[in-house]
Amino acid sequence: MEITTKPKGCTNLKLRQLGRMVTRHYDHYMSEVGLKNTQYALLSHIVKLGPIRPGDLAKRMQMDASTLTRNLQPMAAQGWLTVGAGENARSRLVDATVAGHAIRAEGQRAWKAAQLALNERLGMERVLALHDLLDSCIATLDQESSDATTV
Repeated sequence: MEITTKPKGCTNLKLRQLGRMVTRHYDHYMSEVGLKNTQYALLSHIVKLGPIRPGDLAKRMQMDASTLTRNLQPMAAQGWLTVGAGENARSRLVDATVAGHAIRAEGQRAWKAAQLALNERLGMERVLALHDLLDSCIATLDQESSDATTV
């Protein structure tokens, strides 16, 4: 079956607009516990995977290593995580502190409230379809990226 219509507008722009709107939604809920979305995501990954090397964490989160480093610094200053020595003198390990686990638990409750509110606003059928489409696009682009690096 051939598709005869073409997308209208720029996919990047539409994704960025949606991303900003969804980020504002989650930020509203996260701000009630003193976290930013990025901080909650980082803490969640560190709690789940830590202690973890920053490079491995950046890879898992699809982030640039320098962006990750900039995001980790204020969280370490808050006492939510530590960046300590790794296996050798050149490596580091990131781990969540007791305070990091506590703020992440608060953030998890705020995230759940944000998720439920978004599900209600968009409708569960639309959210499920969006997740399926996003997962498929991510997998396709990730595979293309992997193929390009092995050539």
